Amino acid sequence: MPKPLPLIVVHPPSASGGRWVHVDDEVLGIAYGVVDLLEFLRRAGLDPEEVRLNDPAIKWHGGGPHVWGAEVV
Repeated sequence: MPKPLPLIVVHPPSASGGRWVHVDDEVLGIAYGVVDLLEFLRRAGLDPEEVRLNDPAIKWHGGGPHVWGAEVV
């Protein structure tokens, strides 16, 4: 059984399309899409293969994983 995820916060999209990403209290950077988000989480020690974007530990503000800036992907 995979261990529970830490609290992951994906902030609302900025005008440039990027979204700030935090894991617990650590700022990971600005993601411009799901690939960036998964890379940040990998660098934070999580296995991207086990991360589910609809996991309740991921708090999406300003839209879910399909909203990046003015575009919906």
